[in-house]
Amino acid sequence: MSFQEAIQSVFQKYICFSGRARRSEYWYFALLNWAVSAVLTAIARNFDSSLASLFLTLWNIGVFLPGLGVCWRRLHDIGRSGAWYFLNLIPLVGQIILLIWLCKDSQPGWNQYGDSPKYPTEYIQRQEQVAADLEKFAAFHREMLENLGE
Repeated sequence: MSFQEAIQSVFQKYICFSGRARRSEYWYFALLNWAVSAVLTAIARNFDSSLASLFLTLWNIGVFLPGLGVCWRRLHDIGRSGAWYFLNLIPLVGQIILLIWLCKDSQPGWNQYGDSPKYPTEYIQRQEQVAADLEKFAAFHREMLENLGE
């Protein structure tokens, strides 16, 4: 998922707390949020600009729900309830645990929150079929080599 696709997805699902979100969707949104906040904060501090402070406040209000929603869906993607977001309320320890979980890879296939956007069920089935075909191919070659040795 590209940066632009991730940002569009987050804002299209503005207050959606169901389904799953890939790591790239979450982290690209976090990057955008950090960058915009950093620029607005720098402008507000260096130029003593109340207008920049107002924009920063509006930005933070505007991205709160999409940020919460994408984090909630990201937790779904690793098989956890979105309510684990409130682990943030435990200073340091909760935030470290949440950070580790948010960095984890998607749970492949289907889980209770839906199909994986990264590893959909069809992808898993294709991978299993390829593995089975390779095993048949290897068994055939082992048999051929055994027959040649006799």
